[in-house]
Amino acid sequence: MFSIDLRERTPIYEQLYKKITELVIKGELKQDDKLPSVRELAKELGVNPNTVAKAFQMLERDKVIYSLQGRGSFIAAVQTDSLKERAMTGFDASVKEALKAGISREELINRIQSMKGTEL
Repeated sequence: MFSIDLRERTPIYEQLYKKITELVIKGELKQDDKLPSVRELAKELGVNPNTVAKAFQMLERDKVIYSLQGRGSFIAAVQTDSLKERAMTGFDASVKEALKAGISREELINRIQSMKGTEL
């Protein structure tokens, strides 16, 4: 469920943050679902617990999860619209960067269309 790609250039904590956010948006993780502990997830993924802790801190900062002392971390009552808006803001910034780099509008559209139905 919480897969990461150790070969990818994106930092592991960002991959984990994005994966959990994606699962919330898709409804695969629901309000009050319990997440594995930092140590459990770090062991499962084969990464340093500090990496998982950083992702959890970001998720808590953005109110995607909440933590209860001694009980663990849980999915918060998330407004998926706000998560989608945050994703669109990042998308807009990436599109602007691509256009500045000389990538045409048509190339961007083709790239988006080629991604339909793929699991990212």
